[in-house]
Amino acid sequence: MSNSSSITQFLLLAFTDTRELQLLHFWLFLGIYLAALLGNGLIITTIACDHHLHTPMYFFLLNLSILDVGFISTTVPKSMANSLWDNRAISYRGCVVQLFVLFFFISTEITLLTVMSYDRYVAICKPLHYGTLLGSRACVHVAAAAWGAGFLNALLHTANTFSLPLCQGNAVDQFFCEIPQILKLSCSQSYLREVGLLVVGVCLSFGCFVFIVVSYVQIFRAVLRIPSEQGRHKAFSMCLPHLAVVSLIVSTGLIAYLKPPSTSCPSLDLVVSLLYAVVPPAVNPLIYSLRNQEFKDAVGKLPQRTLFHRQ
Repeated sequence: MSNSSSITQFLLLAFTDTRELQLLHFWLFLGIYLAALLGNGLIITTIACDHHLHTPMYFFLLNLSILDVGFISTTVPKSMANSLWDNRAISYRGCVVQLFVLFFFISTEITLLTVMSYDRYVAICKPLHYGTLLGSRACVHVAAAAWGAGFLNALLHTANTFSLPLCQGNAVDQFFCEIPQILKLSCSQSYLREVGLLVVGVCLSFGCFVFIVVSYVQIFRAVLRIPSEQGRHKAFSMCLPHLAVVSLIVSTGLIAYLKPPSTSCPSLDLVVSLLYAVVPPAVNPLIYSLRNQEFKDAVGKLPQRTLFHRQ
């Protein structure tokens, strides 16, 4: 296979060659996928229907849930279908689309998580300025900027990656199309250009992480001054899960995109990809909403609102 023009499809990594384990993988991923759809769908529906939740925090959470649905839908259904039909193939065009959409969602999600940390910082440390700094118009503009930046970032990386000549076969050592795995197939030194762009992108993501950590340091200092133990518990319960999810995404993303190809280990790559591409969309609903009493109350009233609108 001399160059990328002769490639019509890629071969994704199979979890196993044993039929029974392939079916187990299918059912396991199906359960995770349905849980992610149900949890995030519940968040989207509840926030959209309950006007009491039309606040900046829940507006950003609504955006995060939409991102998570798209994020997990980019990789998991294709992997499930391949296991069910004992197939590894994905078309060249399908690989391009999958890589673009995946990078779009992950770039936007990191930006949005940074905005959410700022939202919590203003709410706890500058409550009197909350309405001024995060009004409805400002929230829409910030969210639009996050989505737009994610789109442009994904477009740049996808176009740059697939402009490289590929002559190292068509087997991708991952269960979805991922930039580092595509770069392994390149036979040109031009791939260093994309590596440089990835380093810049990861550094920006790390900068977002530093901003989030600094925000939470300020938040925790303010929380510790709250006289009420219940107030401290509520603040910590809102902030610590957010910090844990951000840490998981950034740390695994750093490993996936900055690890030298010479140290590549298929098992480690697989675990890392699961931790940043599959786990967060499935657990975010539990972390961000189902532990929130205000949200649970809104969920409990959702059937009544649905019945009322039907009448």
